[in-house]
Formats: sequence, C-alpha cells, structure tokens
Amino acid sequence: MNSHTTPINAGQAEKLRLLLRERGFEFHDTPHALYSARKKGISVTVYAKGPKVLVQGGGTEDFLRFILEPEILGEAKLGYEEQLHPERYEPHFGIDESGKGDYFGPLVIAGVYTDAEVARRFTQAGVMDSKRIAGADRIRKLAEAIRSTPGCVWHVVSIGPERYNELHASFGNLNRLLAWGHARVIEGLAAKQPGCPRALSDQFANPRVLERALRERQVDIMLEQRTKAESDPAVAAASILARERFVDWLDRTSAACGVKLPPGASATVQQAAAELIAKHGPEALGKAAKLHFRTTGQILGTRRADAADEPS
Repeated sequence: MNSHTTPINAGQAEKLRLLLRERGFEFHDTPHALYSARKKGISVTVYAKGPKVLVQGGGTEDFLRFILEPEILGEAKLGYEEQLHPERYEPHFGIDESGKGDYFGPLVIAGVYTDAEVARRFTQAGVMDSKRIAGADRIRKLAEAIRSTPGCVWHVVSIGPERYNELHASFGNLNRLLAWGHARVIEGLAAKQPGCPRALSDQFANPRVLERALRERQVDIMLEQRTKAESDPAVAAASILARERFVDWLDRTSAACGVKLPPGASATVQQAAAELIAKHGPEALGKAAKLHFRTTGQILGTRRADAADEPS
C-alpha cells in the first residue's frame, strides 16, 4: 500500500499535527491543505475539505497500523475491511456515472461486477472513488488495472451530447434519463454475469425512478441505493471506468474542434463555449454540450426555462 485517504475531524487533525512535530516530520505548504509533512519517504497531508488525511509513500501501511489508527483514530480498520464491511466482498454489481455535472461531454454510466477476490484485487491496486483521483493518467492506469483483473466484468454506456439532448427532451428531466442509463448498464451486466443477486448505486432523489426503469426493461435483481456508495469497490471501479470514457471524449473532441473543452460548468467553460461558437457556429454547442444547462442561456443571451434541472 502506497496511498491511503481517510476522513478525520478537526480535533484529530490538530492531534495529528502535534504528533508529527514530536516525531520529527518536516512541514511544508500544500494548496488546499491545513498542513503537509514529510519524513523518510512518508508524506502526510491533511486537507481542509472534510477534513481528510492523505498518507503516501512506502511506509503508508506501517503509518496507518502503528500511528494513525491507534493514536489518532482510536480504531483498527486496516486489514479488517472484510469483517467490517462483508457486503462489499459479496457478488454484486456497482454502478456510477460521470459527466452529469459537466457542460461539455457525454453522460457516461458504467457498471462493474465484483466478488470477494475481485474486490481484494481492486483494493490492492488502489481503486477508489474517481473524484479522489488527481489526473487523467492515473484514471487511465487504474481503469486498465480494473479491466485486466481476472473475474471482473464491466459494462459502459456513453451518451454523447447530441443523443443526450434528444433524450433529455424526451424524458423531461435528468433523473429519468439517469435511471434509463443505469437500467441499461445493469441489464448489460446481467447478460454478461447471469445470476448476480444484487446491484448497488448511489441514492437517487426518488428511488422509485430507477426501480421503475428496471421493471420496464424486465431486469429482475435486488436493487440497493445509498449515499456514498462509492466507498464500495465495485462502485468505485465503475466511477473510474466512467470517468476514463468521459475524459477520453473531452480530449478527442478538443483536438478535433480546435478548442480546449474543460470539465465542469465554470466561467472557463463559458469562455470555451464562446470560442467554440466563434469557430464553428452556434449549432456546434448541440454536438458538444448539454443544452439544458443554464450555461447555454448565458452564452447565447437567452434564459433556459429548465435550468433548475441542471446538476449542482
């Protein structure tokens, strides 16, 4: 193990700071961090958001076992994941999406089948929620590790912007479109891995929307929805496969149109949209962007009536 992230509270963060000073760690500035310290190949960074602690380096496992868990967290988790969360090691599908909150690019929904052995291999490879992974290169490396894991089965549905805009108009809101995509992925996985008893996804605002979508596709499987589902190895792996497909699309399309299409929905995205229109005309937005976002109205000078449906 060369990297590990875990949430901590403000008191634990301060206790860890004092402990690191006592043990001779050297502190340095890191963006968005409360503090960061290094010593003999081990780096410990506590980020303000959360807060959470990131431990990196060859001594990560020893630091967790002998310092962080007993002296700061007051509990032993490392090596006991199967006992603490046995459901994560039972056969099941994990589903997650990427691109939902991004103006440019597709909506990608991915699903991964895991059992105990696959889940263990994912943990050893460092598979985690894609939102915690910095850089496209790392996403691609982990995605390849996932696909090459013996026993792993996956299915990806990518809905490009033009098709996305058609479907959004047809379904009338984002939740129904998401449920349709999730149901397609679960259906695809069930065809590749018959007999899997359970599918896990993040919690829908209205759980019945996804349940209804599965019934419409005649997929008979126990469905579990819960918040922070990405802590599950199968869902985390799905998030990585979905993000890989999303960033690959952005890279390819940016090169093809001559405009750097960034993720998100920020002012930088608005600038890119304006540049895209200047180069290729207003109709280019429908080929590269999700038109129901309020960004469209901000660029074209019109108010989108359905902007409330835009992901936050």
